[in-house]
Amino acid sequence: MSDEARVVLVWDVPIRLVHWLIATLVAAAYATWRLNWMVWHGRIGDALLALLLFRLLWGFFGGETARFSRFLTPPQAAVQHLRYVLLREPDRQVGHNPAGGWMALFLLALLLAETLSGLYVANDIADVGPLTAMIPAGVADAIEASHAIVWEVLLAAILLHVLAIFGYAAVKGQNLLLPMITGTKVLPESVPAPRIASPTRAAVLFAGSAAAAVILANLM
Repeated sequence: MSDEARVVLVWDVPIRLVHWLIATLVAAAYATWRLNWMVWHGRIGDALLALLLFRLLWGFFGGETARFSRFLTPPQAAVQHLRYVLLREPDRQVGHNPAGGWMALFLLALLLAETLSGLYVANDIADVGPLTAMIPAGVADAIEASHAIVWEVLLAAILLHVLAIFGYAAVKGQNLLLPMITGTKVLPESVPAPRIASPTRAAVLFAGSAAAAVILANLM
């Protein structure tokens, strides 16, 4: 087989759109928190939850590079990858590299914890949601405290994520940002192109995710 380079679609439209929408909404959540626009802060949290639920579903039913089974490697593989993080080399990774896959999962977990705890905090203040009165005061206090703590950890993780992107560009010569914009990478023929899921499946899963987010918002 020829090893001639060609352009390959590695990130489909749903994964790119959700990625940038989440980034935008997190920035908006931070801004509305700083400005004390808590009504808008809550609405942004609801929208974030819908996107996160979709991303979780897409991790099981989406395209090949979006699937957790595709990019979550054993932890030792991530450690092995980081041993060569200072080595300058071409990017031959179709999707997330081993370390990047675990970072993506970590960010998703933090975002999900933050949005779910935020739903409860908002409803606790407004005294709405059937679960509000059912949760013991100690648990409610812990949820409210975790919302603030997870937010700080999330900001630190986002900073580390951004630094890693710039670090890979400067040290390894790998542009990780551009493929998340264009969806494509230049890869040799020996690297097979990933399977891409249909937009119809994405639309159905997002509709279900949005409905689930509305239900959770009313429950909590």
